Amino acid sequence: MTKRLNYIQQSPELFKTYLEFSTLVKDGSIEKSIGDLVTIRASQMNGCGFCLDMHVKQARIHGERELRLHHVAIWRESTLFSPRERAALAWTEVLTRLPEHGVPDEIYERVRGELSEKELSDLTYAIVAINGWNRVNVAFQTVPGSSDKAFGLDKANLA
Repeated sequence: MTKRLNYIQQSPELFKTYLEFSTLVKDGSIEKSIGDLVTIRASQMNGCGFCLDMHVKQARIHGERELRLHHVAIWRESTLFSPRERAALAWTEVLTRLPEHGVPDEIYERVRGELSEKELSDLTYAIVAINGWNRVNVAFQTVPGSSDKAFGLDKANLA
């Protein structure tokens, strides 16, 4: 495997600005538990080991139950998620892999039945943020767990 460049060192201002954007997103109207599920699901779909590792650890620190973390990949079949969480996960999937003809009205209406306009807007930005991070970390093959200490993720006790 070829060692890839350090995008933080190469583009520090872009990194800083995107990190600020992501921090604003986390302070939005969507509860942390749903934010954790969304970042985990998008990272699974995008094959981003660094982000998946990070967000599972963050979810554990936030108090998420281990079995629910295992069930994120099978959320449709699982009985462990509320209708609101299911709506957020459906929205995450459709925006992470945009259908050729856009987001179907059926999915939009289902999600709007569970989230306010503000929540849906904030959730959409959260999905934009994680998909961007996934793409950067997949492109440059950031090693899972390599920033645990810097982000306080060693507190998850999942080493």
